[in-house]
Amino acid sequence: HVQLVESGGGSVQAGGSLRLSCEVARLTYERFMYCMGWFHQAPGKEREGVATLSGDGSTTYADSVKGRFTISQDNAKNTVFLQMNALKPEDTAMYYCAADYAPIGCRVGRTPQPDDFAYWGQGTQVTVS
Repeated sequence: HVQLVESGGGSVQAGGSLRLSCEVARLTYERFMYCMGWFHQAPGKEREGVATLSGDGSTTYADSVKGRFTISQDNAKNTVFLQMNALKPEDTAMYYCAADYAPIGCRVGRTPQPDDFAYWGQGTQVTVS
């Protein structure tokens, strides 16, 4: 089954940057047939969608991260990235990579929901102080 492995988390001061990576393996279909997403979950809070990336390259972002975060991919390395700039203390959370078979692309028009994704990584912690 699909394997997702996140890396790149850590501790950073407010205003700093981090780049998260998600290595994708064991896809049943071509990578462009999947919707990729990043979620975060702070202690005591629900898991929330941060960004999504469709196979055609289109992206969506949560309002809270627009203009600061960028989701991208390196097809040669089968890796999805989340570049996080101008980090704020409220960005502190566990960050999860997610994937779902979606040949027509990620759902649009609403905030991505955890139930939209079948495959999950173990998460990487981001702490902003």
